[in-house]
Amino acid sequence: MGVALVSSSAFPRVFLFSFDYSIKLQNVTRLCHTKSIITVNGQFPGPHIVAREGDHLLIKVVNHVQNNISIHWWADGPAYVTQCPIQTGHSYVYNFTIVGQRGTLFWHTYISWLRSTVYGPLIILPKRSVPYPFTKPYNEVPIIFGEWWNANPETVIIQTLQTGSGPNVSYAYTINGLPGPLYNCSAKDTFKLKVKPRKTYLLRFINAALNDELFFSIANHTLTVVEADAVYVKPFEINTLLIAPGQTTNVLLKTKPNFPNATFFMTARPYVTGLGTFDNSTVAGILEYGFSSKTKSLSSNISIKKLPLFKPVLPPLNDTSFATNFSNKLRSLASAQFPANVPQKVDKRFFFTIGLGTNPCDQNNQTCQAPNGTMFAASINNISFAVPTTALLQAHFFGQSNGLYNPNFPISPLIPLNYTGNPPNNSMVSNGTKLVVLPFNTSVELVLQDTSILGAESHPLHLHGFNFFVVGHGFGNFDQNKDPANFNLVDPVERYIMGVPSGGWVAIRFLADNPGVWFMQCHLEIHTSWGLKMAWLVLDGKLPNQKLLPPPADLPKC
Repeated sequence: MGVALVSSSAFPRVFLFSFDYSIKLQNVTRLCHTKSIITVNGQFPGPHIVAREGDHLLIKVVNHVQNNISIHWWADGPAYVTQCPIQTGHSYVYNFTIVGQRGTLFWHTYISWLRSTVYGPLIILPKRSVPYPFTKPYNEVPIIFGEWWNANPETVIIQTLQTGSGPNVSYAYTINGLPGPLYNCSAKDTFKLKVKPRKTYLLRFINAALNDELFFSIANHTLTVVEADAVYVKPFEINTLLIAPGQTTNVLLKTKPNFPNATFFMTARPYVTGLGTFDNSTVAGILEYGFSSKTKSLSSNISIKKLPLFKPVLPPLNDTSFATNFSNKLRSLASAQFPANVPQKVDKRFFFTIGLGTNPCDQNNQTCQAPNGTMFAASINNISFAVPTTALLQAHFFGQSNGLYNPNFPISPLIPLNYTGNPPNNSMVSNGTKLVVLPFNTSVELVLQDTSILGAESHPLHLHGFNFFVVGHGFGNFDQNKDPANFNLVDPVERYIMGVPSGGWVAIRFLADNPGVWFMQCHLEIHTSWGLKMAWLVLDGKLPNQKLLPPPADLPKC
């Protein structure tokens, strides 16, 4: 998600909406623990933004906390990549028009681990008079998975990077900010989805958890997936949803034809592939039917609390087979109205390995806790990204990139090996700020290969600035001679976050038609913190609306 600012003449007449976002501290209590957290306008989770495709948004963000802040939405926002963060006491107006996209997106901070509390839904409705390509819902409900930390997540990541160890984990998962009745001292903080019989509801799911992919299910109910990452898909029915951090999924819930004389748990818990610690707990909400006119006469004799409560059965924590089958069902709608414009020719091919590694222990720290006294790191093509001191986009625009970054990110690993076999003895990574430079309108094919160095693991990779098509995926090492023959170039799913399977690979294609500097990183926050990230620099095109505009006057300074 995210766009560069291009010529406003390219946009049709739009509706203008203005929002004020005050970044402030707010006392919040969960699990009988009260703490001061960073919020937008005092809300946890943050405010809903609801707009239509084609709308123009102005969002003024004012920072009233001691931490630097940046926000990721259609105007992108990763700190030190597309902008310097907003410093204490300063403000910035995010100014963008929503073009060519409709569905559920996710706004959040993009600096350190502050997105643990600063996040919310960005809901883009279709243009007026344009219907959904599925049954019109009776109601629409955002459902956001998050976490509750009794500790300060900023302290957690600072200590983790100082010691070189794995991080401590959250105390609970949440649904719309509420942990639910399966945690101690939390029964009153339970999300309840109240529905009527014989209705269709559109549930807009967002996974805002920092480090965990999640399974989700509603007891005794079937869901129909109709959209992923704000792109319509061919509908398919599921009993269980799998959703990675940063991903969104819209589903239709058709309620039962009559009052069921029961209530139903909605539960989520993690899908786990790595070797690190994780929050092995379950969050629950309750699906509750209201009394219809036919059953109101019974309501005086029925207490909702006394009705049977059914519980769903979720897949095992490490059920990669389920994850694979779920991914295989995702296909673009590929209709005349919503085509799948998959690049059929490829100008440039890239092969990136992703995974964990190590750095030497800092000389001032003799207690590093990764294997053999090292510090955990993560990398792409064995390069762990070094965060610059100023924003890459501004440096590029003003021609001040010398010494800030190198435009020579390798197109493939410098040392080929058996990526999913026995790991090499040397797990050390290199460190640097390196970019891939692409001419405007380059057609790109990128294969992302998981590695077994320090353990194979699923990685939800997020490419900013573009949607892409997932044309293939598999397990083991990618075979350039055999695997492309099986690529789906007709109706592959179109996303902005894709899961690279544990011990496997994924192939994507995209058209680099958006000038700017675009971040790509693992959406497991700990992996991003360890350096599993890089950036693409897309050069200007020849036409006026293919060029970056000068930065706005209030753009934050580093």
